[in-house]
Amino acid sequence: MKSEATPLCAKLLHEIEEEITTLLSDLIRINTTNPPGNETPAAKFLAKTLEEEGLKCEVLESSKGRGNIITRIKGSGEKPSLLLLSHLDVVPATPKEWSVDPFSGLVKEGYVWGRGALDCKSLVAIETMVMKLLVRNEAKLKGDVTFAATADEETGGAAGVGWLVENRPDKIRADYVINEGGGFSIPLNGKHMFTVQTAEKGIVWMKIKAHGRPGHGSIPGAADNAILRMAEVMRRLGTYRSKVKVVPTVKQMIKEFSKERGAIARRLSSLLTNPFFADRVLDQMAKREKGMAEFIRAMIRTTIAPTMVHGGIKENIIPSECEGVFDCRILPGQTKESLLDDVKEVLKDIENLEFDYIKANEPSESPFDTVLHRQVQETLRDFVPGCSVVPFMMTGGTDSRYLRPLGSVCYGFQPSKTEASMDEMLKMTHGIDERISVENLVFGTSVLYRLVERFMT
Repeated sequence: MKSEATPLCAKLLHEIEEEITTLLSDLIRINTTNPPGNETPAAKFLAKTLEEEGLKCEVLESSKGRGNIITRIKGSGEKPSLLLLSHLDVVPATPKEWSVDPFSGLVKEGYVWGRGALDCKSLVAIETMVMKLLVRNEAKLKGDVTFAATADEETGGAAGVGWLVENRPDKIRADYVINEGGGFSIPLNGKHMFTVQTAEKGIVWMKIKAHGRPGHGSIPGAADNAILRMAEVMRRLGTYRSKVKVVPTVKQMIKEFSKERGAIARRLSSLLTNPFFADRVLDQMAKREKGMAEFIRAMIRTTIAPTMVHGGIKENIIPSECEGVFDCRILPGQTKESLLDDVKEVLKDIENLEFDYIKANEPSESPFDTVLHRQVQETLRDFVPGCSVVPFMMTGGTDSRYLRPLGSVCYGFQPSKTEASMDEMLKMTHGIDERISVENLVFGTSVLYRLVERFMT
């Protein structure tokens, strides 16, 4: 790593590069595509490597093959407890779409390639290395540090963190949690602005069924086509923009952006003073920074995205039913009931509709005025002088939503420097040719180790 690191961390970088690269590559080769998950082999693999350092590990299965690995280093009890959390499962990958085998863990051109390289086996590997380094360096911890790599996050976490919270909360409860969902940097005026995820939107998957009257396809006027009714439902909801609401995390993020100079900073600052004109501001920003503009747009309102549609039983029958599925993301302070009220208002003049929830997870938010957040800033500046740190809200969901209601302060923080534009990163995560640089693996490990050491000792 370059001159940004302290001497101690520069030494760490040199020592761990091969080890962290091999660890991630091996993890990617263990196929934990969810569904079905089958995370137990990955959990056992990690248990073996951690036990080689003298750590005692448990692999707890919520059901056959759905393994969660947990280990703990006990502290003196003088400081709060900390949980390093990540997940073992990955989303599916279609090999023919990739330029490499998505489960090869191939290392080439300075990158580790494969499904999970970004989401989130790289964090699993980084947190595993942090635990190993704490043991090797005989860190005198003043609080317990727990490591948990869990199952099922990609389909909601019910077989992973959700199961642990319900059945073994003693194994996973902590005062502070470091999880996925943040830590990446945003380049701004030649400087790094690092993110810490302190909030996330809630997920509401909604199903709407349109009813009609069947008839012969050759006489469409004599029937009531449910597909046409659903088409109008999808058009309205797909183009609907709800009222702007700026939650504390996003307000602070915009304030930090506004301290910088330049057109983007000026436009963002106006979001706080004139939220009514938010879309006009973001439309202008999108002409140059589309990825960032849409990212922020999704942070300031509830979003509704049509994602599935099913209707019809035969080519020549006008269908009497058509069903649409909508991926809705609500802000902290909002509920699935308030969302449904809004949806019904948008569709109030369309008859014969039936509404149902498929899944609903509440939004959550953690305070950012904490000792840990301040130490994130201090630690990053040891590595990247002059950088800034901003809280931000994730538009998707993570397993932190299970732990915030227990009183845990949860931060998404996997330290990484910008390697691609926001558009490119969004295309790789859950997309094609997912990869992470070896440099960022080493950087992330070094920063996180130094943060944990500083916070816990």
